[in-house]
Formats: sequence, structure tokens, C-alpha cells
Amino acid sequence: MTSFLHVPCAILEEKKISDNFRADIISTVEFNYSGELLATGDKGGRVVIFQHEQESKNRPHLRGEYNVYSTFQSHEPEFDYLKSLEIEEKINKIRWLPQQNAAHFLLSTNDKTIKLWKISERDKRAEGYNLKDEDGRLRDPFRITSLRVPVLMPMDLMVEASPRRIFANAHTYHINSISVNSDHETYLSADDLRINLWHLEITDRSFNIVDIKPANMEELTEVITAAECHPLQCNVFVYSSSKGTIRLCDTRAAALCDRQAKFFEEPEDPSSRSFFSEIISSISDVKFSHSGRYMMTRDYLSVKVWDLNMENRPVETYQVHEYLRSKLCSLYENDCIFDKFECCWNGSDSAIMTGSYNNFFRMFDRNTRRDITLEASRESSKPRATLKPRKVSTGGKRKKDEISVDSLDFNKKILHTAWHPKDNVIAVAATNNLYIFQDKIN
Repeated sequence: MTSFLHVPCAILEEKKISDNFRADIISTVEFNYSGELLATGDKGGRVVIFQHEQESKNRPHLRGEYNVYSTFQSHEPEFDYLKSLEIEEKINKIRWLPQQNAAHFLLSTNDKTIKLWKISERDKRAEGYNLKDEDGRLRDPFRITSLRVPVLMPMDLMVEASPRRIFANAHTYHINSISVNSDHETYLSADDLRINLWHLEITDRSFNIVDIKPANMEELTEVITAAECHPLQCNVFVYSSSKGTIRLCDTRAAALCDRQAKFFEEPEDPSSRSFFSEIISSISDVKFSHSGRYMMTRDYLSVKVWDLNMENRPVETYQVHEYLRSKLCSLYENDCIFDKFECCWNGSDSAIMTGSYNNFFRMFDRNTRRDITLEASRESSKPRATLKPRKVSTGGKRKKDEISVDSLDFNKKILHTAWHPKDNVIAVAATNNLYIFQDKIN
């Protein structure tokens, strides 16, 4: 397993507990397709974009760092007067579009509204207008005696974020997923009971491709928890449910995919069934591998890798924090059992990463089956410091440098992580702090 060290970056500074503390909590993290940009969204509706700085020739061992590139307010709090409900500004998901020109585009969503943003640079301005002075005041047309050609003059670099499309009024329930299709023209959005397919150029209508809402809501037994498009086949997508099942659908088969093409479910061991079984089996995230051959799902205690050609059981299962199984009762009482952890692949699909409690995050090497626990904290993350593996003591005599299960801080949790699409660079969101780590160069 590769050693990681902390990369100095413009960390979202930890603020004192105040009215703004909740607004600063990071709610999503996403690299763009090249890895040059990293976007974060928070509960205050803001999007902060970090840019990868170029390597220094004088210090080649210090690879490029990430600094703030642009910050903008994506969503504002709203109020649904028909239902008397407040709509939070919290950014649930960010998804980048592949870059087609000099500008960058991304989709961001809160519970109800999806927006397409254009992020562009401007380093020149026009000067020498005929009808207005340099300060912007209009000139008297009768005093204009000659025509001049405006010229472009250099100026300080300005990064602008402008909303290009707003996709609204299509979801009755809270949006939990958005995913850009491999055709780069359409994307899907999912809420608790429905999945819609959108065209990026059309904002006033979408196609409902999955609807699991029963005629009688009292018969509701499961909800959609996550959805994603296949990275290579634009007609294939998957969605996961709170019952621990995954359905793979093919839009070529029917316009409404109420019947899945494939159904993935691991048989439950009756001997291990408990009151919490259904809660901890709920899938919080699903991700296709870059190759499109596998998919990964995260439930409360484990990460599972599925081969799309085998539906009856996962090909790999990794325990994230099995030592919490004995703590499920207290985790249920403090609502931590309902936390939704995300997971991600590295660029070559050879390793996976997901978060845990106490600001721990777990990495698994699929080839060697080795795993490692690392911690994202200010104390252990001095600039360029190598991260030391952490271990949790599950009982008996605690060894040196081990931490006891009873002393884990469940208020410190890493729900959102992202892996650079090409390099061993990872981004970890710990409450309202963003940490960026890279593999160590010997």
C-alpha cells in the first residue's frame, strides 16, 4: 500500500462553533476529468474550486499544490409555499462535465434544483469604445469626430462562474444523486422514489425512467439511495436501494425501466440477523469502475465490489469498521447508524477508498488485499508529513499507538472522499476541513 503525505493547500479553515459552523460543513467533493480542478460543496450552498498548481522546477520533489481558484454561491435557501417546506441550500452533489473548450462546466444540486455552471477565465478587457468613455459614461454623439477600433488590453486574471441552465420542478422528493452520461449530452437525477433523465440543453422537461412509488404509500418498503450512469455505455445505469439491493437497467429495453435487466443481492445469513440488519444493509453509495466491468457499493459496515456478470454475490468484500458491530445500539440512539458514507476508485481501479469515524479513512488494495487506516487531522497532517497508519483496538490489552473503540469520536466522520483520476492524489472532507494527500516520492 502506497504511503501518503499531506499536501499544503488552501484548507477550508476550521471556524469556531458559531451560527456559520453548520454552513461551512463540506457536503460533497469531486475532481474533474483531468484532476486539474477539485470542487467542494458545503451546507451553506457554496461551491469552492481548487486548482492544481504546476510543479516547481526548483523543487521537483514538491509536486503541484491545490489553491483556491474560484468561490461562488450556487444555491440559496428557498421556501415551498404550497407544501410549507423550507428547501435547504446545501449542495448534495457536484458532477463535472468533460471539458470541450477553454471553459469548465459542472452540475450542482440541492434537494430540489440542479444548476449547470460555467467557470471561465478572463484576462483581457476591451478599451477604446466610440460611444462611451473609459469610465463607462456615454459620450455625446455630436462630439464624435472620428471612429476608432477598440483594442484588447491585458488585465488581472478574473475567474467567473455563471449559471447557464437551471433544471427545476422535476423532483417531489429530495435529490440524492446526479450522474453525467457517457454521451455527454444527458444526465440522470435521482430522488427517493424516482429517477429522471435530462438533456443538458433542455430545462423545461425530463423523462421519468424509474418510478418505484407505490399507489398506496403505506406499502412503501424501500427507497432509492444512489444512482449512476455506466462510464462507457450510455444506455446502462444502476441504482441502489435501502434494502441493500442494486438494479442495473437498460434504457433500450423500455422507456420506463420498472423491470431491471440485472438484480444484484447478497443472500443474508439468517444466523447473523438482528434488529439492525436492514438498517446497516442499506447502500449509501454505488460507483462503477472506470473500466465499466465492476461496480462498488458501500453499506454501513463494508464495501463490496461486484462483477457486472455475476449477480448472486460480490466478488470482493472489505470490512471498513467491523469493530462497530457491537456498538450498533448506541450508534442507533445517536443516529450515527444512518450516516451515508461514500466510496471511490483510484484511476486504475486497483484500489478503493472510503471514510469512517474519528476522522479515519480506509484504503484497500485489490491486488494484494492489504488495507490501511489513515487519519485526517490537523495534529497528524503537518505539511509534507507522512501519514502514519492507525489501528483500532477491539478488545483485550491495547498496544502502543492503538486507539480504543470506546474512545472513537463519532462526531468526527469522513463521509466524502475523492481520488484523482490519474495520480495518487486524494481529497478527504472532514467536517468543515478539506485535506489533500499525495503518495510519497522516495
